[in-house]
Amino acid sequence: MAYFDLNETKSRLERVRTILRNRQLDAALIYYDELNIANGWYLTGWCPQFEKGCVLVPANGAPLLLGGPESEPFAKMSSAITDTRNFPPFMVPDEEYPNAKISTFTMLSEELNKRKIPMESIGIVGTASLPHNVYEQFVAGFKGVRLVDITDEYESLRSIKSSWEINNIRKAFALTYKAYEVMKKKIAPGVIEYEAAAEGEYVCRKAGANNFAFSCIVGSGERANAVVPTAWNKEMKAGELVMIGIAPRVSGYAGVMGDTLPVSGTYTASQKECINHLREAFRLTRAMLKPGVKGREIDVPARNYFIKHGLIQYLVCPFVHTIGLMEAEAPFFGPNSDNVLLPGMTVCVDVSFFGHPEFHGARIETGFEITESGYKPMCPEMNDLFSEDVK
Repeated sequence: MAYFDLNETKSRLERVRTILRNRQLDAALIYYDELNIANGWYLTGWCPQFEKGCVLVPANGAPLLLGGPESEPFAKMSSAITDTRNFPPFMVPDEEYPNAKISTFTMLSEELNKRKIPMESIGIVGTASLPHNVYEQFVAGFKGVRLVDITDEYESLRSIKSSWEINNIRKAFALTYKAYEVMKKKIAPGVIEYEAAAEGEYVCRKAGANNFAFSCIVGSGERANAVVPTAWNKEMKAGELVMIGIAPRVSGYAGVMGDTLPVSGTYTASQKECINHLREAFRLTRAMLKPGVKGREIDVPARNYFIKHGLIQYLVCPFVHTIGLMEAEAPFFGPNSDNVLLPGMTVCVDVSFFGHPEFHGARIETGFEITESGYKPMCPEMNDLFSEDVK
């Protein structure tokens, strides 16, 4: 079964073409790779392994998938865009494919010219990650081309989610609670961090996750100071706290959960106080999830609470970010942000601190859909858990 919906793809392509028409551009060139997956996935529901690529969307004409020969058969089976061309800068360096048809950007320019598809001015998406050799070869192949960065405009298309997107995000969040239950049950003195991660990853994969938006977080003791510590070969010890997090994707869309648990099964009095500070900051932030509220406003109540309880010097990350094809994506809602919450956005309340002399690092996190009247939990179980103090 495909990870895309063709009606969604057609609608998204038309919105991209609207940007092109408004900016008087002939085409959009959208870069992606396995790390920078979201902008390409948005139009294809697909990403290659090993190779890189671009989606080329003419203002008038069918889109093309530009990539490498190793991923070409995979693309034709699984991508919403299946008209492919192969180029050296997207391929595995020095690998040879004797029977593959390899193109150059000069050849592509000539092909499009014959089809009367102009390529004089092109909008680029993903300029922060576009490899230099791709840029150089593209400019050499399309001589005289004018390149315009339209990354922000393109990525803004992903801010407001369709009902199809929200449905997939909600399914991903349902998997996070399944993972939470089995990971919590596994945690105990003597257990290796990666053993707890394996439980969460297995239950998500078994229930339909197509991949994960980040490597599973399991950081016990001082390792929690790493902010995003992937599960390691460390044995958990009695008396420690362990920070966990997982972000399964369904049809490419991420859910996430984060919590901080006692390795021994019961919080000490001071650990309980620590976790309850996080939960109160979570609730204060959640109460600010209303349409029209700016990031700099959302941030104030929990930040003031951190100041009151001597935690502000350990604050590393803002309390709210958007979630979608990436576990954390624009717009962000930090203390200096004028980004505004709008109905149809999906966000995470992500409350954490790091570098504490006793508790090291701690995080709790789950997600919400912004509605006309406020918010709706993406994972009611995690929302209910954080709604109460630890007794």
